[in-house]
Amino acid sequence: MKKYFKFAIIGIIVGICNGLFGSGGGTVAVPCMEKFLGVEKKKAHATAIALILPLTIVSIFFYTQKGYFDFKLVWQTSIGGVFGGVLGAYILKKLKPDTIAKIFGIFLIIAAIRMVFK
Repeated sequence: MKKYFKFAIIGIIVGICNGLFGSGGGTVAVPCMEKFLGVEKKKAHATAIALILPLTIVSIFFYTQKGYFDFKLVWQTSIGGVFGGVLGAYILKKLKPDTIAKIFGIFLIIAAIRMVFK
């Protein structure tokens, strides 16, 4: 039962982040899965991607209702996004877990600095 409670809490937090910020659920999901659920790094990153899909669909629904969603922009950037996703998944398989953690940490620091000074 305690395990399912952890799943629910992590899911709620990730969902709130995804809904509030339009993304960012993965940045919360990965460390939570590692620390509280004992999931290894590569599996946490891959699982976070799958977790974000249904959350993103729900967010898109609400953002579309408010008129914030730009379908044209999605199509214009999707080709590069698909290519980047394939490349990222390939690179993930090649990297050591410690290297993934360092890259992820650097990404979080850069994102945080950007948000603070924007």
